[in-house]
Amino acid sequence: MHFIRHLFVALSMWAITLPCLAQVPTIAAAANIKFAMDKIATQFTQDTGKKVRISYGSSGNLVAQIRHGAPFEIFLSADDKYIYQLHQLGVTTTDGDLYAIGRLALASGKGSKLSLDADLNGLKQLLAQGKLERFAIANPEHAPYGERAKELLNHVGLWQQLESHLIYGENVSQAAQFALSGSTDGGIVALSLAMAPQFQAAGHYIALPDELYSPLNQRMVLTEKAGDTAKLFYQYLLQPRARQVFSEFGFGLPPLASTEL
Repeated sequence: MHFIRHLFVALSMWAITLPCLAQVPTIAAAANIKFAMDKIATQFTQDTGKKVRISYGSSGNLVAQIRHGAPFEIFLSADDKYIYQLHQLGVTTTDGDLYAIGRLALASGKGSKLSLDADLNGLKQLLAQGKLERFAIANPEHAPYGERAKELLNHVGLWQQLESHLIYGENVSQAAQFALSGSTDGGIVALSLAMAPQFQAAGHYIALPDELYSPLNQRMVLTEKAGDTAKLFYQYLLQPRARQVFSEFGFGLPPLASTEL
């Protein structure tokens, strides 16, 4: 009888916590904003008492998950084309808001023989000497930062020479790990990741000129599954406190959205 009473109390407590768990929205976010988003989510919880759960990945893969019914309430893409795609398919009721403008960086581990410069002369020299072994970018098939890295390398005439040396990350966060861990000679990654303390401790980076690739206009949108907490978090992402964090991680900031509270 004593055991049954304890079991009943335990089950009752479990039932009480279920609605609380259900109220924590799951957010889909591009891998390049991980460190900024982790900080913003912590601030959001401190300011509102509400929590969000964030799932990171490449924008293309997250779109596929959303189209197959994944329970994401907000999608923060690394490229606005994915938001427009979802809107055209009727998955979202609006085309969302621009929240940040991404940038590329050339990065390498501290022991790398690759010399970093904005004109990629060090990379060209290493290639010419036949000393480049492996070079990392995100997969350009479904990761916007990989797509822009390919565009940049084509722009400077290095893509064909580099192609056989490339190691693809599933997303730009994995590409950054490859570039800075010593498993490659370096890579082209998101500036926002290269600037994060976790990565700065492992390597070096230099921002690459914006004119060498198409703008990385990062857009977000609420899905039809969005509840009250997700809507509150969405508005929070447009406020100065969140925008300041994006700025700290090297993002450009779009004009304040019309939905700002």
